[in-house]
Amino acid sequence: MREVTHFIGGQKVVGTSGRFSDIYDPNVGEVQARVALATEAEVSAAVENAKAALPMWAATNPQRRARVMFEFKRLLEANMDELAELLSSEHGKVVADSRGDVQRGIDVVEFACGIPHLQKGEYTEGAGPGIDVYSMRQPLGVVAGITPFNFPAMIPCWMFAVAIACGNTFILKPSEKDPSVPLRMVELFMEAGAPEGVLNMVNGDKTAVDAILTHPDIKAVSFVGSSDIAQYVYATGTAHGKRVQAMGGAKNHGIILPDANMDQAVKDIVGAAYGSAGERCMALPVAVTVGQKTGDEFVERMLDAARGLKVGVSIDAEAHYGPVVSAAHKAKVESYIQMGVDEGADLKLDGRGHTLQGHENGYFIGPSLFDHVKPGMQSYEEEIFGPVLQVVRAESLEEAAALPSNHQYGNGVAIFTSNGRAAREFASQVNVGMVGINVPIPVPVSYHTFGGWKRSAFGDTNQHGPEGVRFWTKIKTVTSRWPEGDIGDQAFIIPTMG
Repeated sequence: MREVTHFIGGQKVVGTSGRFSDIYDPNVGEVQARVALATEAEVSAAVENAKAALPMWAATNPQRRARVMFEFKRLLEANMDELAELLSSEHGKVVADSRGDVQRGIDVVEFACGIPHLQKGEYTEGAGPGIDVYSMRQPLGVVAGITPFNFPAMIPCWMFAVAIACGNTFILKPSEKDPSVPLRMVELFMEAGAPEGVLNMVNGDKTAVDAILTHPDIKAVSFVGSSDIAQYVYATGTAHGKRVQAMGGAKNHGIILPDANMDQAVKDIVGAAYGSAGERCMALPVAVTVGQKTGDEFVERMLDAARGLKVGVSIDAEAHYGPVVSAAHKAKVESYIQMGVDEGADLKLDGRGHTLQGHENGYFIGPSLFDHVKPGMQSYEEEIFGPVLQVVRAESLEEAAALPSNHQYGNGVAIFTSNGRAAREFASQVNVGMVGINVPIPVPVSYHTFGGWKRSAFGDTNQHGPEGVRFWTKIKTVTSRWPEGDIGDQAFIIPTMG
C-alpha cells in the first residue's frame, strides 16, 4: 500500500511512530494509502533542520528568495493536472474545483514573488540634527503552519509561500486526510531551488500539533480549521510565547433584497452553497430573503436549480460536486439534516441516502434545502460544512443584517441588491470580516488579505496579502547618527528629535 511520508531536511523520511492514519478514496469509500503520524521527536527533527537552514536563508537577499518563488510558481503551473487529480482522489472535490484550489495557491505564490518590495521598511532622513531613522522587517525564525483538509493546495501556500519569502524557515503539518498534494508541493518547492531544511513537512494528529504549539524554537504558528480547535491552538500557542493566527469556522449568510437580480442571485448561491459539497469556510449555507414574495420566489427557483445539480465522482467532468471527505463527515452532515427536521425547519429537499451506481460505498450527499429556518435552532447556529442550504425569512433589511452581525461566526457575508446606497451602508455596518456585494463567495484576491471576525478568527492578523507579510516578520527600528570629530560628554545625552 502507498505510504505518505514526512519531508525533513530536504528528503522524504519514513515515519517511525508505528501509528498510521488511513487515506480514503471518498468516491468508493476504500482505503487507498496510509500516512505515518509523527512523534514529538520527529517534529523536533524537522525543527532542528529548519534551525540549521535559517541563518543562511534569512541572510539571502529578497531578490534571490523571490527567484525561488518564481520558479515554484512555474512548477506548480506545469504540474497543475497532476496536482488537481491527486487532490481530487483524496479530497473528493471534482477536478475542476481542485484546479481552482491549486490556482488559488499559485496566486499567493505569485504575490510572494514581490517580496523585495513587500518587505521594504521605512526611512526618514534628518529626523534630528544629523540623525536618520529607518526600520527593517526581519524574519521571525522557524515558523509553522497547520492546515485543514478542505483546501490542501491553497491554504499551505497561504502560509509557507509568504513566510519563506520573508526569510523564515517552515514546518508544515497538513491534514492527515489528504496529505499527498502538500507533500508533492514540498518536493516541487525544493526542485525550485530552496535549500534543504527551508521547508519541512510532518504528518500527524494532536501529538504533532501539540509538539508544534509547545516547541520553544517555533516562533509563530498559522492555523485554519474548526473554531474549537482554532481557539485551542491560539490559547496554547500564545501561552508558549508564540505569535498565532488561527482561523476557525463559518456560517456565511447571503441576503437577497426584493430588488436583487433573482436570476443572478439563484445562479450564484446554488454554486456557493453546494460547490465542493459545501466543504468550504467561505461557502454560503444560509440565504436570508427579505419579504414574503422574495422568499417564495427564491425558494421555488432554488429548488429547481438544486434538483438540477449533478452529484458525481471526482473525475466526472459534468458533475457539479463530488463526495464529502469521509464516512464520519457524511454521517455528521446527515445528522444535522435530521436535527433541522427535529427542530421544525421545513425540509424541501433531502439529500440523504444519495448513491451512485457502482459507487454505493462512496461518501455522497445530495443537495438539501431547508425553508423557514429560525435563529436559535442548533442547526442554524452551528457550522454544517456540507451541501445543505438553509433559508431564513426576514421582513426588512435591518432584520436580515442583524442575523450575520449577531451570529457567533463572522467570516463572510453577501448581499444581493440593485441599491448602491443600501449595499454601501450594509458593507460598512455589518459585523463580519469579509463582505460580498452581488458576489456570493467574497474571498479576497491574494494581494489583499483573508480573515474573519468573532469565532471565525483568533488573533489580530489575517492571512496572506500585506497582513501576511506583517505576521511573518518583526520590525526593527534604527536611529543613527554619524558625528564629526570628538563629541565629548554629548555621547551620554539621549538625542532629541525636535
